[in-house]
Amino acid sequence: MRGIGGRVNAVRTTPMASWAPAGAGRSMPVEPPAAAVEFDGDVGCIAAARHHAARFLDRARTEHGIEVSDRALDLTQLVVSEVVTNACKYAPGPFGLDLRITGGLIEISVRDSDPALPAARAAEPSRVGQHGLEIVLAVAETFEARREGTGKRVTARVALADTGTTGRAAGRSPGARPATSAPGAR
Repeated sequence: MRGIGGRVNAVRTTPMASWAPAGAGRSMPVEPPAAAVEFDGDVGCIAAARHHAARFLDRARTEHGIEVSDRALDLTQLVVSEVVTNACKYAPGPFGLDLRITGGLIEISVRDSDPALPAARAAEPSRVGQHGLEIVLAVAETFEARREGTGKRVTARVALADTGTTGRAAGRSPGARPATSAPGAR
């Protein structure tokens, strides 16, 4: 499988889960729609990951009748872009992107090889760049980062509907580390 501008390792890909009929003519998911893909870590993978997420949500809309607002589609691509950029920039080698729809949210998880947890930086008007975590916290309903094996997993959840509550993760600690003084913090 070839990504847009970067190679996609077809090491692990899973399709969206199947749906089974339930009583009263309604369809109910057997398990939440989910997809996973491994990327090689090249910078071109950022666009490929963003396109993968957009296709996932488009399939959720068209094949499974899940309501996905245009805003959710845009915010999902923004969050994917930010967390994948960090994986490409700070973690050597391949990374994984897992997408899952559950409880009116899309769960976006990126697994990489760097065990350093991201940390929000103090506001600094003259700083150029390094605002990715601030952006994710501003638009995500929840955010968490945890060490996993020899690396870490960062997970953000974005509402699929326009609820007016976008960004409830803002103001919460993204991981175990406090702001910028932590060693290895980004």
